[in-house]
Amino acid sequence: MTYTVHQLSELAGVSIRTLHYYDDIGLLRPSFVRSNGYRVYEEKEVIKLQQILLFRELEFPLGQIKEMINAKKFDVKTALRDQRKMLEMKKDRINKLLDVVDTQLKGGEHMTNQHAFGVFADTQMEEFKDEARKRWGNTAAYKQSVERTKHWTKEDYRRIAEEGTKFTEALAKLMDRGVADEKVQQMIAKHYEGIKVFYDCPIEMYRNLGAMYVDDARFSAYYDKFRPGMAVFMKNAIAYYCDSHTA
Repeated sequence: MTYTVHQLSELAGVSIRTLHYYDDIGLLRPSFVRSNGYRVYEEKEVIKLQQILLFRELEFPLGQIKEMINAKKFDVKTALRDQRKMLEMKKDRINKLLDVVDTQLKGGEHMTNQHAFGVFADTQMEEFKDEARKRWGNTAAYKQSVERTKHWTKEDYRRIAEEGTKFTEALAKLMDRGVADEKVQQMIAKHYEGIKVFYDCPIEMYRNLGAMYVDDARFSAYYDKFRPGMAVFMKNAIAYYCDSHTA
């Protein structure tokens, strides 16, 4: 059975705009595109979309989802078992949170003890998510990065971290110029070269990396601490760079 983008949107309960975005970033491509430009999806894309939505429900960023589901060793049944376990953890955590809220609504003790606040901790879930990322996400880029940095010393890492901070501070000061500014694009080119120190990064991979700066809360928090809105600025500046360097 095949589905148009409108039919898949209705089936999965996601917007057409989201499906178009997933196509643009290489996360979910249609099986083929008709001569009239209509995207057509087959059953394998429906299954893939289900995986994407389950991982999104578990708060995995899109960049990591793409990395995992495109891995050669990815297995849907094994992934479903992992997702079920994580959903059970999420369900258990939500039930505990509801108990805390209900207790306070009934006039119970305020959340001033360690047990009550511990409900907000999500350590077990994060540990299991890390296991899933390692199982599916051990890509060639990751292996390259490990190989290229295996002889680095603590001093090397400290130096790289300091240079990265100085670079980001300098780029943050240029945000008002806009992403197309020559100086901004020179900085983005330098950023791209810095990424390639760790692993081979084709231009489309670099574009997806830029999108991850917004999709992944950890990256967003890192950039936005230098200047509010910088994560989005980085994504857009990188996209502009990639558009300018795509044949």
